[in-house]
Amino acid sequence: MTLPPTPCTRLFYAFLIILLVVAADQASKAWILYDIMNPPSILPLFPFLDIVLTWNPGVGFGLFKAHSLWGSIALIFLAVSISIGLAIWLWRTHDKLLLLSLSMIIGGAIGNTIDRLRFGAVLDFIYVHVYIFGYHFPAFNIADSAITVGAAILLLEGYVRNKK
Repeated sequence: MTLPPTPCTRLFYAFLIILLVVAADQASKAWILYDIMNPPSILPLFPFLDIVLTWNPGVGFGLFKAHSLWGSIALIFLAVSISIGLAIWLWRTHDKLLLLSLSMIIGGAIGNTIDRLRFGAVLDFIYVHVYIFGYHFPAFNIADSAITVGAAILLLEGYVRNKK
């Protein structure tokens, strides 16, 4: 599935997707931080899902925790560098699924980078009761979800393209 050849049209769609992800992420985090979790508590929604307030100083799954200013700067630099690389790829693509996946990943990265710049850590609030080999699945947010879904679409798109 291809998009119109004009870069302006493709970039407009990508910009809208990125903006939607960033807006949904930041609005949900503000709602959780200033309204729902004021004061912080555990809000059970379903037997398998809670709303919590956690701060992640690292990247996905709490890896590479940045407990210093330089660690946070390094993670911000890494996110911005990856986003620039993905944006160059996005600029060159004509494929709808690729545009969607790259835009979701970039939007999620921007949403989490905004948190790092504002708070020094990423606000996570969705906690699903999943235990894998005795370890619980960490809390996450809308930006994390967009990155994960975007990466899954990217892998699926690459798999489908290689099958043709």
